[in-house]
Amino acid sequence: MSGFTSDDHRFMAAALRQAEFGLASTSPNPRVGCIIARDGQVVGQGWHERAGEAHAEVHALQAAGALARGATAYVTLEPCAHHGRTPPCTEALINAGVSRVVAAMQDPNPAVSGRGLAHLADAGISTACGLLADEAEELNCGFVSRMRRGRPWLRLKSAASLDGRTALANGISQWISSEASRADAHHWRARSCAILTGIGTVLNDDPQLTARAVGCERQPIKVVVDSELRTPPNARLLASGRVLVACARMPAERADALQARGAEILHLPGADGRVDLWAVLRTLANQGVNEVLGEAGPTLGGALIASGCADELLLYLAPKILGNGARALFDMPDITSLGQADDWQVHDCRQIAGDIRLRLRPRIAG
Repeated sequence: MSGFTSDDHRFMAAALRQAEFGLASTSPNPRVGCIIARDGQVVGQGWHERAGEAHAEVHALQAAGALARGATAYVTLEPCAHHGRTPPCTEALINAGVSRVVAAMQDPNPAVSGRGLAHLADAGISTACGLLADEAEELNCGFVSRMRRGRPWLRLKSAASLDGRTALANGISQWISSEASRADAHHWRARSCAILTGIGTVLNDDPQLTARAVGCERQPIKVVVDSELRTPPNARLLASGRVLVACARMPAERADALQARGAEILHLPGADGRVDLWAVLRTLANQGVNEVLGEAGPTLGGALIASGCADELLLYLAPKILGNGARALFDMPDITSLGQADDWQVHDCRQIAGDIRLRLRPRIAG
């Protein structure tokens, strides 16, 4: 973007790297990093570690100390100007005497967007916004989605063979992908606020749905789409953490058994007699959930795509061919022309061990 120097770009990139430290810990708050710089040098840096604690600007200003006076603050998200669980960051920046504040993007919350920069400008501080905005928004795609669309960002994960098969005809799927791919998937679990699965996966695989392969102080909420509450009370996912079971019908005896194990029941029937998937996402957004990782079988996975709920596909393709009898990646409605096909574009592609990891997003949003 014009008007920004090479140093501006360098320091904002560093602020984004700081923000990444909070990938798995800041929910429901956004991931934010801050750099304090003067005379071409970093004099303070910090990142928001967890909700309810000091924001990135406060950490960076404390590190800079007296050197903050007359310096420039680079922040990946517009500084807050309101009292929440912590004081406004704008006041901290003003009191520290910084002369300039550069924000990567405005706060996407329409109730506060622009107020932070306006507060700083009113105090005589030079402000600028929009430097590496796309990168900043990507870092907080879930928070941005919740603020702008009223629902979390849903990333649908699956492992498949080259011919698009996720399991043998007898249901065996362990393991299609490599150990390295499975470890990588746990990083995506760790950064997610919730993991969404279907009753078919629970009955067939009895998963734990935890981020075990990486250090994670905050385990994701577990969400099961289970129209008739068939989740067994002894399912492994009920052994720890918060569990939500979304149903369309609520047999009292089954509901009581699950609630006795600590599960929370969400009665969200749709017009088709199944769980209303959009209602599930709205409910999660109302509970502060920013990113959801869908780990579902072909039925729920196909339903999430067909309903337009899926914002991203995270696919691990293994160099195997399983044949026509193996289970398909997604159960989707039949189409009669290629023009009716869901059209996705590659957002990122990289090799992990012997597998290929693809991240895809709808070519036409919404």
